[in-house]
Amino acid sequence: MWLFLASTFFKYIFSFQFIMKFSFALLIFAMLNVLQSFAQDLDSNLVLKYLIRKPLVETKSPKLLLFLHGVGSNEQDLFTFAPKIPADFLVVSARAPFVLGENSFAWYHVDFSTGKPVFNLEEEEKSRLLLIEFINQLAEKHEIDKDSICLVGFSQGAIMSYSIALTSPELISGIAIFSGRLLEEIKPQIQLQNLNKLNVFISHGKQDSILPITYAQSADLFLRSIGLKPELHEYSAKHEITAAMFLDFLTWLDKIQK
Repeated sequence: MWLFLASTFFKYIFSFQFIMKFSFALLIFAMLNVLQSFAQDLDSNLVLKYLIRKPLVETKSPKLLLFLHGVGSNEQDLFTFAPKIPADFLVVSARAPFVLGENSFAWYHVDFSTGKPVFNLEEEEKSRLLLIEFINQLAEKHEIDKDSICLVGFSQGAIMSYSIALTSPELISGIAIFSGRLLEEIKPQIQLQNLNKLNVFISHGKQDSILPITYAQSADLFLRSIGLKPELHEYSAKHEITAAMFLDFLTWLDKIQK
């Protein structure tokens, strides 16, 4: 009797250890898959450094969502929103090319000392062309659905999103503008004939002291004057992306995919 009980006990223990080891192995495998989905792409052939979250579902031609950070920030900043983006998107967060300091980058240098932003137009154009090349490289590398490319920018990144989408609208299906402005210098370069598919989401805080909300309101009026139908959202907020802003953006993103 005791021999039978001892034998049963040891079988149970060994079975339990096997299950625990197997479960642990599955957990490690799952964690590795997550890390591979949220990883830095070290492909030196692309023109910009970036972070990437690959689609979480199998898809032959993924949609692309490209985050563009603000001045003085880096690719880590907006990438914190990547887990909230729908699973069928390839999510990329790009680093701007001009170095301001340690982990601090810009799409172009800008001076606020006069009370209004004064920027380097030559650097803006260089970054714009780099981003267009970068988007084309991503599209080729990951076989992107070229009818589903969305730019999401904050502050200076939002300015770049406007500039790229309006001067190369054949590349972009949607832009989400958080606390940005539309450069007057870009308006003569707008390609009116290809704007019909462009969707625009504008989010701005009423208490924004860096780029006042009048920039969002004037952009909204201008875009409507050239035939677009932007979706403007105003919030009781400063120069930031709040939870309410991002939730409204996700609603818009879902809507334009249908």
